[in-house]
Amino acid sequence: MKRAPHIIIFNPDTWRGDALGHMGHPAVKTPNLDALIETDAVSFQNAFSQATVCTPSRCSFMTGWYPHVRGHRTMHHMLNPDGGEPNLLSVLRDNDYFVWWGGKNDLVPGQLGYEKHCDVHFRPNRSDYERWGYEPREGSHGGDLAWRGKQGSDTFYSFFKGKLELAGHDIYFDGDWAMLYGAMDFVRVYDGDQPLCLFLPLGYPHPPYCVEEPWFSMIDRDNVPPRHQYQRWDDKPSMLTGIRDGQSLVGWSEDRWTELRATYFGMCSRVDHQLGLLIESLREANLYDDSAMFVFSDHGDFTGDYGLVEKTQNTFQDCLSRVPFIFKPPTAMDVVPGVRTQLIELIDFPATAYECAGIEPPYWHFGKSLLSLLVDADAPHRDAVFCEGGRLRQETHASERESARGMGGLGLYSPKIEQQLREDDVFPHTKATMCRDGQYKYVRRAYETDEFYDLGSDPGETDNLINDPSKARSIDRMRERMLAWYMETCDVVPLAADQRNFSR
Repeated sequence: MKRAPHIIIFNPDTWRGDALGHMGHPAVKTPNLDALIETDAVSFQNAFSQATVCTPSRCSFMTGWYPHVRGHRTMHHMLNPDGGEPNLLSVLRDNDYFVWWGGKNDLVPGQLGYEKHCDVHFRPNRSDYERWGYEPREGSHGGDLAWRGKQGSDTFYSFFKGKLELAGHDIYFDGDWAMLYGAMDFVRVYDGDQPLCLFLPLGYPHPPYCVEEPWFSMIDRDNVPPRHQYQRWDDKPSMLTGIRDGQSLVGWSEDRWTELRATYFGMCSRVDHQLGLLIESLREANLYDDSAMFVFSDHGDFTGDYGLVEKTQNTFQDCLSRVPFIFKPPTAMDVVPGVRTQLIELIDFPATAYECAGIEPPYWHFGKSLLSLLVDADAPHRDAVFCEGGRLRQETHASERESARGMGGLGLYSPKIEQQLREDDVFPHTKATMCRDGQYKYVRRAYETDEFYDLGSDPGETDNLINDPSKARSIDRMRERMLAWYMETCDVVPLAADQRNFSR
């Protein structure tokens, strides 16, 4: 019997869907991804996450469940195996895959450990660094925080750190580099009889915005595209105005914004380079041809759009909800490489991985396999995509209050967390849901004005048309589509039935 393919999951954090060379971005450099889709892979132009922050998105794309199915709407409620919540890694492991995990978590409860999810949870030790010839460097959040400037300045919450100093080395050897080197070491020596699942969730290009040479200077500042900006804010979510006022970046010049954005794009280029190194090691180990490789991010980033940085938990602009998604099948599967324009969701990732592996998952989910799109570029897939977040009033346990502890109101995320903790008349953390098709985006907000955008004429989502009489029929159609989606996905019935009566 033919062995199942290896599954390689290369999962950078906070990568906008437009920041790809082969998608026509004028500044970012992604030569490895661009080459991959020329010969071996497909890249989905319209891939959307189901949440715009890390943990809810990861809980979703590792199960095939939308966040509302089990209430995964915060950074502090993860997939709990003791509560009957599966994930792709544990299912693969239960089906004879050897699972190697190196990188960030934001997926399973840290207090329970990783034994149920992987065979190896990689952490580098001193001998690893000696073999690699590098000393560990602080991650982008660590080290001397002088780069933030003085409290009250217009840099204190900017997330802009700038160029990382190499200190005599060729790369700034932070945690991402260590995880990459660990993964490459592992694949070069792996000769097990089991198919391999390699999960590499990196930290980049998550802000703070900082990168070393050559990627810092690789981006031509003259080619950085203009920012999307609001002309009015009174019909936009109060979360955005609260963060805007808290971050205090309204006085920034375009030159400063360009520098921040170019640094972010340099971070994306570094991740692309790291992917190229991983692909090279897979080829050297004769694992590449037999691997299904998935490259995608959990969500995007404002990167200066609307005068904001980082992200929110309950707004769904394309810069936050649209992500890169590249799929290289094993060579045994036919593929017509190139770009696909169909709407897809990240919950389609586990469905595709399960079909590649020939595994029937032991639970109900809502993902749709992408295999039919490998050869037929016009195959139908989804008519709409969805994203959600926020909370109800008095649902304070979903406010992420845990993130505020110990920060004293001075943490990088404080402007956002302060809005999430509010319980007054203005309720910025309102529960909200997006329904988006190829033409329109509708956002239902529990306690604030809904949003409706014509993406054809307004791709930057700046003109809220929710009260435009000429759009009433389209708005009603999107509302009905959202209602149908909620009905279809509101719960999951276990596949195993219980006995109705007690018997000894």
